[in-house]
Amino acid sequence: MIGYTTIGVSDMERAKKFYCDLFEEKGAKVVIDAGRIAFIGTKRGEPMLAVCEPYDKQAPTPGNGVMIAFTIDEKEEADRLHARALELGATCDGPPGQRIPDRFYGSYVRDPDGNKLCFFTFG
Repeated sequence: MIGYTTIGVSDMERAKKFYCDLFEEKGAKVVIDAGRIAFIGTKRGEPMLAVCEPYDKQAPTPGNGVMIAFTIDEKEEADRLHARALELGATCDGPPGQRIPDRFYGSYVRDPDGNKLCFFTFG
């Protein structure tokens, strides 16, 4: 159901590099680059993440309670993505771990612009 999700960023080149490097093992790349907005994913027609400079030219601000959750295949991937995000300049917003016994495993970071990300799997 989701075509793409857009987040505001303050530095387009940094954001494109951050997300392409973060998801390189999934084959992520800039699929469409239209200047003030770029779509990152594996190919057109698949869900993508768009990074953009806000249209109103104001500073980007992460929403309170807003989070983008990325599905993963196994718990170890949540650990790897969390560590990789920190290497790329993100900050920890919740270390990898079992959140709901036998139901939900996840890790949380804030990207360099403060956007909250979750890497999770059910189980």
